[in-house]
Amino acid sequence: MAGNNANEIRVAGTGRILVAKANTAGPTDMTANWSGDWVDLGYTTTDGIKFNKKDKIDPVDTWQSVSPARFIYSDRDLTVKFQLLQLSKETLPFFMGGDPVETVGTGAATHFKYNLASNPKKDERALGIEFSDGAEATYRFVIKRGQVTETEELALTRTGAVKLGVTFTALAQNDTEPLATIMLKDKSWLTPAPTPTA
Repeated sequence: MAGNNANEIRVAGTGRILVAKANTAGPTDMTANWSGDWVDLGYTTTDGIKFNKKDKIDPVDTWQSVSPARFIYSDRDLTVKFQLLQLSKETLPFFMGGDPVETVGTGAATHFKYNLASNPKKDERALGIEFSDGAEATYRFVIKRGQVTETEELALTRTGAVKLGVTFTALAQNDTEPLATIMLKDKSWLTPAPTPTA
C-alpha cells in the first residue's frame, strides 16, 4: 500500500540466531519449525543484528560525456554483524573458527578443551535469523553458505559480560542459487479486500 501506513513499521522486538552445517536448508514455509540440524546460539547484546549489503559498481566513462554512460556490477557483499553473550560448545568454535570443543576426562575430572589452530581453517556454516514484532509479523533470513570473516576483540573485565562479536559474510553457492532468502508472515503485506460497491 502506497503512502503513510504505520502498520508497515517493523520493530525487531525479539529474535534469535541459528547455525547449521553449510548448505542446510531452512524451513520451507512460515508454518514449519527450524529442523534439529539448526543450533540456537542464544543471547545476543541489545545492539541486535546489523545487515550490510554492499554492491561495488564501476562506471563506464566516455570521452563524449562527463557523466557515466552505464554501470557495471563488479562485486556484491552481504554481511551480518552481531555480538553473542553466551559461552558454550557452539558459540566458542563459531567465534574462533575450526575444530569443535573436546571433552576431556570422565566423572568429576571432566573438563573441556578447545585448540585454536596455528593455521586458519575453512569453517563454512549456514546462518538463520528470525525475529518477531508481536503476534503480527515474523521474519526469517537464511544464508545457506557463509563464514565468520571478522571477529571483535574479546574483552574480559570485572564490570561487563564477555561478548563474542562476529561478522558473518555470505558466500555464493552457484550462479543460480540466491545469496540469501527472506521469508515472512506479515499481515500488513496481505492484499486488502476489495471495497464492496453499492
